[in-house]
Amino acid sequence: FFFLMIRRPPRSTQSRSSAASDVYKRQVSTQSTWGIQIKTGMILTKLVRNFSTTAKHTHHSLKAIIEAQIKELKQTGVYKTERIITSPQRISIQTNGQNVLNFCANNYLGLADNQDIIEAAKRTLDTHGFGLSSVRFICGTQDLHKELERKIAAFHQKEDSILFTSAFDANAGFFETFLTEEDAIISDQLNHASIIDGVRLCKAKRFRYNHLDMQDLERILQETQNARLRFIATDGVFSMDGDFAPLDQIVALAKKYHAYTFVDECHATGFLGETGRGTPQLFGVEKEVDFISSTLGKALGGGSGGYITSRKEVVDYLRQKARPYLFSNSIAPAIVGASLKVFDIIDNQPQLIQQLNTNTKVFREGMQKAGFKILGNQACPIVPVYIGDAKLAGELAEELLQEGIYVIAFSYPVVPKGQARIRVQISAAHKPADLEKAITGFTNVARKKGIIQ
Repeated sequence: FFFLMIRRPPRSTQSRSSAASDVYKRQVSTQSTWGIQIKTGMILTKLVRNFSTTAKHTHHSLKAIIEAQIKELKQTGVYKTERIITSPQRISIQTNGQNVLNFCANNYLGLADNQDIIEAAKRTLDTHGFGLSSVRFICGTQDLHKELERKIAAFHQKEDSILFTSAFDANAGFFETFLTEEDAIISDQLNHASIIDGVRLCKAKRFRYNHLDMQDLERILQETQNARLRFIATDGVFSMDGDFAPLDQIVALAKKYHAYTFVDECHATGFLGETGRGTPQLFGVEKEVDFISSTLGKALGGGSGGYITSRKEVVDYLRQKARPYLFSNSIAPAIVGASLKVFDIIDNQPQLIQQLNTNTKVFREGMQKAGFKILGNQACPIVPVYIGDAKLAGELAEELLQEGIYVIAFSYPVVPKGQARIRVQISAAHKPADLEKAITGFTNVARKKGIIQ
């Protein structure tokens, strides 16, 4: 790898005797130079070999580290496997060659396989094509995108809205757009990972208040009054705990201390509140929440895509600065066309929300009567069945699958260590017999494993 070069000495104009002396000196010098260069070459060659050996060692160490960590995940029962579904997403699905009842989808209104929505998607494929191969500001905005953004804004009683490829991207792009090192962001300690990661991307000072603790929130608001801007960020519904943020109290504190409220409504939009407008409607503060983030991928048909809805100037600035919006492809036309139909269904079929509320009440009360510890608000269709031990929760979920009940155990790092649970999610599409089968299945398996008496 190395070229060793010796410069030829310049010709001498000295006398022969001086020349002879110079020849001797040059020979000594040359021998010395060769020795230094040979030694240098040997040292450098050794370094290259050591580097190569180290690189191989690093490669094998990474493999060993990963394998050890995966082994630990499996031993502690928190290793996640993906079950393969071979049917459309609905209440009764096929997996591993058997039909099972699905109690773990975000399909709260049962719209994932709604035929009217599917037909709307098909029609849009014919009229607007499959994809756009572009970001919005180049050549990726169709008339349908603007129509959906207007419909979303009207649904939430806001001035405008902006679509993202996912709600995670919406949250990732929101905070860094507005907040600098002069500002403060104040978050509930159990906020979704997308909020946490979004906050990490901005330069604002970060503060966390204890979960749903309004006294702790007020304390932080009092201590941060020198900040230029302050955003209070919270989930509307906490997806692992099934409880609601008290938005009426949060909005009141925001007003008192001149702060702004940001609410992630992913597990509320479409079904919570009298007409499905989410936790702001539930707590009577629809027009007072400053920023709402939500998704098209849960109750609203279960496709993909997220959005922020707020005042016009907020949305306008997000279009200029939000990096996930600027550097991600537009939402596919078929999803946009189908989502437009979803909002029509929610407005015209209030019985879906009513049925979901009824099913939630039946299941929660039935599980509590059987002796299970059920977390969250009684009105929430997210029903966390508390187990505690991660391995035990995983075993319970696997055995329930054999009973024809599809549920998933959640453990660290999704929830705190030692607080594993099975999250059951109720749908308006569940029938009374489905709910009874699930309660009976949970009861039989849990008794056999000593979880309940």
